[in-house]
Amino acid sequence: MSVQKVRKAVFPAAGMGTRFLPATKAMPKEMLPLVDKPLIQYGVEEAVAAGCTEIIFVTGRGKSAMEDHFDRSAELEAQLEMKGKTALLEIARSVSSLAKITYVRQAEALGLGHAVLQAKWLVGNEPFAVILADDIVDSKTSCIKQMVEAYEETQSSILGSEVVEGDAISNYGCLDCTPDAKNPRLLDVHDMVEKPKPGTQPSQNAIIGRYILTPRIFEMLEQVTPGAGGEIQLTDGIKALLRYEKVYGFSYEGKRHDAGDKLGFLKATVEFALKRNDLGPPFREWLKAQTF
Repeated sequence: MSVQKVRKAVFPAAGMGTRFLPATKAMPKEMLPLVDKPLIQYGVEEAVAAGCTEIIFVTGRGKSAMEDHFDRSAELEAQLEMKGKTALLEIARSVSSLAKITYVRQAEALGLGHAVLQAKWLVGNEPFAVILADDIVDSKTSCIKQMVEAYEETQSSILGSEVVEGDAISNYGCLDCTPDAKNPRLLDVHDMVEKPKPGTQPSQNAIIGRYILTPRIFEMLEQVTPGAGGEIQLTDGIKALLRYEKVYGFSYEGKRHDAGDKLGFLKATVEFALKRNDLGPPFREWLKAQTF
């Protein structure tokens, strides 16, 4: 059987970003800058590094800034070219040429599963990635690329996972799983529990915002019974998928930053700034000089 390639990545981006109000009152949360790039660009670059050539944004009202960001800006480019700012011109142009980007609208915020389902007609009958932009994974090899390689080995859905210590696991979807006998980074998933009560979790393996899914997930999501608020949860769709197909967790190499949380966003900003050749040395010296 020929191995299907993962060519498409879906970015659910219709949420209102209320945790960052008032900054997100008129600006999409996904456009918040981590040093000098919006959060969602990090995810797009991660997908492109994994071999994805098509990016699908699932958007809602007030998200036009994302479309503008990944589009050409003729006026800006002409001005930069006229002023001889070639380095900045290259940066501006590179953003709009990262990949083929399409948009689909989620008219109502009815859960992550519902958002993914909106991309069905654009994804078609092939495996695809799902990336949550506010989970930033800093790694030598793109997190999604690591997972794509695992998919090519298993031809099964792959869920990004990390160990979360103590009761903090109650903030995540949690895997009921056992280590795979062949690949130490794979976890054989038996079930999933969404935000388990402390002491009831089947493991400390949390699901993070990275997925490789087979197209059968769309059939499962169409059959899921909506929960509170009429929401269709992606976790419920994957649990239904387990009745028909193998699903694996994947312990990726890298450090995740929860940039959807104010403290996590601040920590990520500091760490990414310190790693920069242009900003790191002076920023580090400034931090050392502070008494706070």
